[in-house]
Amino acid sequence: MAKLALCFLVAFAALAHFTNAYKWRSWNLATQVKSITWENCDSGKLPGTIKSLSISPDPVSIPGEVTVSVVLNTEVPLSSPLQIKISAEKELFGEWLTAPCIDHFGSCTYDDVCDLLDAFFKPGQQCPGPLKTYGLPCHCPFRAGSYSLPTTNFKIPSFNLPSWLAEGNYRVTGILSHKNQEIGCAKFSFTLSEPSSWWW
Repeated sequence: MAKLALCFLVAFAALAHFTNAYKWRSWNLATQVKSITWENCDSGKLPGTIKSLSISPDPVSIPGEVTVSVVLNTEVPLSSPLQIKISAEKELFGEWLTAPCIDHFGSCTYDDVCDLLDAFFKPGQQCPGPLKTYGLPCHCPFRAGSYSLPTTNFKIPSFNLPSWLAEGNYRVTGILSHKNQEIGCAKFSFTLSEPSSWWW
């Protein structure tokens, strides 16, 4: 994907990479992600915007399956270096506390998404899965235009989560920039929980 799609692409790829690369506390019960909401920062006035985004079901279970469709638009082409700055917060007793960057997870800055994409998807090879199916690029540079991922199902495997990522309400802001020029910004909020169980 391109532009703000990079945020999603890198987020999913980085999550899979880092959960395998680092030893974190394992959650034995299934985790649920529910009440997911999103919005463009600055009322969508930046060159890169999310036009639409649908994630179902609600809640999304981990492990489990998720259905995603997204339409993104960028008015400018982008090339390396592309920086993504992630700010993650958790609600605690009515206050929002910033989650630190620990082992590349949390409120972290990724200096060049292009390098990360090249690490996940080797240059010269075809883009995988639905990216290939729908003609979406997975390497820099990216042309200006609209990018659409139709309704697509993904399987979410079981994986370990960092110890601070416990049940509760979260909000995450991602800012995409090129040479200190802000290109796109999106805000997400969601709730993490474990499904209730009855024991007899």
